[in-house]
Amino acid sequence: MTFPDPADEREARRQFVRRRQKMVFTIAVSALAVVLVIALVVTLGAVGRSHRQSAQSKPNYGVAVICPPKDAAVLNHPTVRVRVLNGTNKTGLGSAVLRALRNRGFNMQGLADFPTKTELARTEIRFGANGVAQGYTVAGLFNDAIMRMDDRQDDLVDVVIGATFNDLAKEKETPAVGKPIEAIRGCQSDIKDLGTLPKFKQ
Repeated sequence: MTFPDPADEREARRQFVRRRQKMVFTIAVSALAVVLVIALVVTLGAVGRSHRQSAQSKPNYGVAVICPPKDAAVLNHPTVRVRVLNGTNKTGLGSAVLRALRNRGFNMQGLADFPTKTELARTEIRFGANGVAQGYTVAGLFNDAIMRMDDRQDDLVDVVIGATFNDLAKEKETPAVGKPIEAIRGCQSDIKDLGTLPKFKQ
């Protein structure tokens, strides 16, 4: 009867222990990597949501806007010239908005697709320095639109439909004609404080 060499037995035991340690280490590192990936995904998601929520909670969704003229009142709708631009990939949405605004009495100036390669996220009311009261008057019909001034020289107001658009505000919930225009909190009284204005898109 032969007995195993004690040296061989010790070596086999050491190898077994090393393999076991290596396996435990590999599992621990893999688990840690998974935890780190999950934590990163959760963190980035939270940051993204926080950024979106922060933008939505700011006046005019964080976009600087001019204050309405002193003593400005909501204008009679037929005096306000409005053009509708469809900034979404939803065919027919622009036409529907144009009809809805026409039914509210606005002086409609046409319909076109907004020149952009990507869908506009949120509806924008675009106007120039000579159409501030007009821009505020139109904006009063929308619940989630951004007011954005550009460098146009006339009083035309563009309604650029975005993906979040659902419907116009109910007539009883919109500012009545002749009512003083309510300024957006934090608006700028000097147009120079808005910085460089976007170019007017014909």
